[in-house]
Amino acid sequence: MSLPAPETMRRGWCPGTLRPMQTGDGWLVRLHPPRGALSPTQLAFVGALAARHGNGQIEISGRGNLQLRGVREEAHPVLVAELLNAGLVDEAMGDGPHRLVLASPLAGREAGELLDAAGLAAAIEGAGRGVAGLPAKFSIVVDGGGALALDNFSADLRLRAVATDAVVFGLPGGLWFGPIAPDSAPAIAAMLLAGFAAEERVKRGEVRRMRELDDMALSALASGLTPMPAPAPRPSPAPVGIMAERDGRFAVLAALPFGRSDATGFSPLAGLAERFAVEEIRLSPWRGLGFCGLSRAVAGELAVALAKEGLVLSPRDPRLPVSACAGAPACDRAAAATLADAATLSEVLAPLLADGLTLHVSGCVKSCARQGAADLTLLAGETGYDVILAGGTRDRPIAHLTLPELVRRLEPGQDIRAQLMAAPHHQE
Repeated sequence: MSLPAPETMRRGWCPGTLRPMQTGDGWLVRLHPPRGALSPTQLAFVGALAARHGNGQIEISGRGNLQLRGVREEAHPVLVAELLNAGLVDEAMGDGPHRLVLASPLAGREAGELLDAAGLAAAIEGAGRGVAGLPAKFSIVVDGGGALALDNFSADLRLRAVATDAVVFGLPGGLWFGPIAPDSAPAIAAMLLAGFAAEERVKRGEVRRMRELDDMALSALASGLTPMPAPAPRPSPAPVGIMAERDGRFAVLAALPFGRSDATGFSPLAGLAERFAVEEIRLSPWRGLGFCGLSRAVAGELAVALAKEGLVLSPRDPRLPVSACAGAPACDRAAAATLADAATLSEVLAPLLADGLTLHVSGCVKSCARQGAADLTLLAGETGYDVILAGGTRDRPIAHLTLPELVRRLEPGQDIRAQLMAAPHHQE
């Protein structure tokens, strides 16, 4: 597998393992392990690689991808060779999406799944990779219908199991089609993707996401499928804690604080996984890890040990609903030290965050840490933050404030806090 030329490593695109992205602290290498799964030994290996070839900083993204930061240009070929030898690279070649499908961290294992979501996700991924011309950020959600609902994750195309023998397709704008037999789903997904890629505006680069098409164009893509009402909404899941698997086993889902750790932090996590005989470790789109295949008693012991290592195990932990990018100085596009500011703001807003408020602190308009709206989005600028309520980085701010001014107006009894308390929440 040949590596691309260094001059193709441009800023601001969707990075992968073979084509990293330049950032302020070096290259960012995004890793897509097969099935989003690692063994305890592989987890330790990734941590060692992050220290040896980068600055030791490791992230888990909101799409469940591992990211190694600060990788040196001269070290990248060696890093890729080691990852390939370890069987840790599974990404499509070319300029399209490196990985299309997002599934539950317990896909194929979750007790409440209606069908094998891991198998369906693999089939959809394979079918989608056969479609040329898809934009790099095109994404598909495959939801097995279990308790770990993925309804709050944005996607161009959504598949959701509604019975053991039926899935439905969702397009942007609340358009739903089906039901479809699971065996037919990969071919139908490929048809929808090929239709989108064939759109003239997509070919010209004017349209990159399905949501940019109007309802008429979307309905035309799905011609031949049966329209249907939207499936019933489900409660937002508890994305951390002890979860039931099939066959009487259990998993522990734990989030990294703000989705970040370092090589030093990964080593004890791998050690705990070995000690407690974890079958496999799954990457979670809630910016964490799933430790799978445990008895109920062992899962409880592991959860306590992971909490002592600083991981998030409680759904009411105020760090859980906070999204923050790497910020300055790691990213040279960022106008503020977003991680430090997010820690300050999470303390001020702790009671509201525990009750479901979502906070997004972004160093620039790209919105790398979160796709879609948050209850409170803060966009860094030269002199402070644009304050955006119930929106994203491209929406209209209600104010531009320095961090001390913002903290003051988020305190109890102040105006912005009162507006947040009165509004419905946008779930993670």
